[in-house]
Amino acid sequence: MARPYWTGRIQVSLVSFGVQLFVATESKSQLSFHQISRSTGERVRHQKVLQSAVDADPETAGPAVGKEEIVKGYEYRKGEYVIIEPSELEELKVPSKHTIDVSQFVTLDELAPEYIEKPYFVAPENDSQAEAFAVIRRALLESRKVAIGKVSFAGREHIVAIRPAGDEAHGGMIAYTLRYANELRNEQDYFRDLRNVDINAESLEMAETLIAKKSAKLDLSKFEDGYEVAVKQLVEAKVNKMPVPKDEIPQSTGKVINLMDALRKSLSSTDASAGKRVPKKPAASVKDESKKGIGLVKGAAKSSKRKSA
Repeated sequence: MARPYWTGRIQVSLVSFGVQLFVATESKSQLSFHQISRSTGERVRHQKVLQSAVDADPETAGPAVGKEEIVKGYEYRKGEYVIIEPSELEELKVPSKHTIDVSQFVTLDELAPEYIEKPYFVAPENDSQAEAFAVIRRALLESRKVAIGKVSFAGREHIVAIRPAGDEAHGGMIAYTLRYANELRNEQDYFRDLRNVDINAESLEMAETLIAKKSAKLDLSKFEDGYEVAVKQLVEAKVNKMPVPKDEIPQSTGKVINLMDALRKSLSSTDASAGKRVPKKPAASVKDESKKGIGLVKGAAKSSKRKSA
């Protein structure tokens, strides 16, 4: 098993048990670019230098600063810094560095997807922690609730949401770090000037029919990164001195598209490729509900602007 990203405890009132968090995602992109000198074809390297050396001679910028001499500095006044040692950061008194103290429970649909940052797998720290872990997990599953708390790692305290994962009888939990409310820009800054549109009932019905016909169970394994594929084709063409593939920008016809005609043609093409029968959506069970991702939340997010740390 991979090394845990964070080890600590989950605290639910007086119930406490040790857990390990594992990063649940990994980059699968095989693209890797380097900075190259156009004239020589050599790879360009970067060096860290003193600001005073750059100010004195921008052309040479002076010698590189050694890694052992570089520390963190906080600018408390314009151009003035206080040095912060790594050991001082490690010794910060932040309870959530060691314990996720659950402050409340919410339903899945209370968590808006725009607040979700990154998922982590949650497992018991060892066998002695398995019973308490399993009881809390099952309670979350049966009540269809998500635990909300805070955890500190990577130089920041994060809001975290924890939900059960796996099947009803066996599995772990997944923790999602969440954005703070003031990290999400106010949606009304972007939507308030949109004009109101009178929606034609027939158009709406056809649009709903189109959505129903194209609805299917999500299978992310069927998707691939088209940008990565295109870059590989570009590299292959250049290496083999073949014509470089170029983007084909759709040409505008200048005609105003009739919405009703577009909907009718869309429905016709969908019928031709997928058939006219639309499968009925099965009713969700308690077990199915536990496997859902974070649901949509209705209403505007209450937020203000803030610079990310």
